[in-house]
Amino acid sequence: MDKCPFCGIVQGQLSAQRVYEDQDVIAFKDVAPQAPVHILVVPKAHVQSASAVEDPALWGRLMTACTLVARQLKIEDFRLVVNCGAAAGQTVPHLHVHLLAGRLLGWPPG
Repeated sequence: MDKCPFCGIVQGQLSAQRVYEDQDVIAFKDVAPQAPVHILVVPKAHVQSASAVEDPALWGRLMTACTLVARQLKIEDFRLVVNCGAAAGQTVPHLHVHLLAGRLLGWPPG
């Protein structure tokens, strides 16, 4: 998709601090971290949002990647967040999972 920053990262047109990559998923550090550890786990194929997922197996691949990233970074306690739509806080129109860690994460968030 044109002008999607995550597609630009996947295609190598934009730089990112990559921490994980496989055939379907890429993970990189968020440029505006909301916690000491803030990783974005993103499908390589452009999917607009969580509500646009057509392949249910994609969720499994994303969750597996999140677990692998946490293990790689030696993180035991973390939060996974998916925002769906602008009113819910989604600022980039490409599905992504936020992996947050490194501090006490209260509830409710925000």
